[in-house]
Amino acid sequence: MSAKRLVMDPPQNAAALLRARTADGALLGPQDVDPDTKPGYGGGKAEGQATLAARATQLADLQELLYANGRAETGQDHSLLLVVQAMDTAGKGGILRHVAGAMDPQGVRDVAFKKPTAEELEHDFLWRIRKHVPEPGMVGVFDRSHYEDVLVHRVRELTPLPEIEQRYQAIRDFEQELADAGTRIIKVMLHISQDEQKERLTERLERPDKHWKYNPGDVDERALWDEYMEAYRIAVAETDADHAPWYIVPANRKWYSRMAVQELLIEALSAMDLSWPVADFDVEAEKRRLAAS
Repeated sequence: MSAKRLVMDPPQNAAALLRARTADGALLGPQDVDPDTKPGYGGGKAEGQATLAARATQLADLQELLYANGRAETGQDHSLLLVVQAMDTAGKGGILRHVAGAMDPQGVRDVAFKKPTAEELEHDFLWRIRKHVPEPGMVGVFDRSHYEDVLVHRVRELTPLPEIEQRYQAIRDFEQELADAGTRIIKVMLHISQDEQKERLTERLERPDKHWKYNPGDVDERALWDEYMEAYRIAVAETDADHAPWYIVPANRKWYSRMAVQELLIEALSAMDLSWPVADFDVEAEKRRLAAS
């Protein structure tokens, strides 16, 4: 499958445009997507940033509606989980600041999964993940996730291949469990080119205010670029499902990737078709009491 699908006229929505599974059922990997493209958007950086700002209000309103339903215990046990995976420098932090940051923080929980602790290693790899799945009414954001255990572990051979193969099934079962409980799942791979990553790493070295972001280990990981792209391709093929879809977002343009992820969230929240909770008290009586107070 070529990347041409991603530079044609935009389809009806971002989910259809960026989905790693085409309408005819073919699966895409990062090798099939041009990270320089901006699917479905004809404007430039200035227009994209304006769109991001303008749509932030709608995203915040939809998230408030979700949160209100969770707090009111309406019986609609909806939640949303955004999983963000990427090579280093691809823009995960920007998604947290510029997209998730537009939502009310009391209704959002973001978790950055780092190297497992000694306690976590004593349990199944999903043990530490399960503790952070979003409750009804909440938006959860995973900065990296359970997918590290089939991506890094596959590339670095940290776990025997037969066990990694079993983990794909465990992930499928886990995500089906979440979906059955009312969690809508959005899995995003922010896809940058190797050249773009080099430019971003170079900038971190040249700017003292960016040195804190630089990790010498990133250069070691660059040497395994092709292996990581193949690991992503396999992970997408093994775990993409309609209830837990993968989206490959071209991310050489940070403003575009932020706008694209924002749109995926807006579409997912809109599809929940939620209504504002109905008051469980006499509104008119409360108006009279308040006026008399």
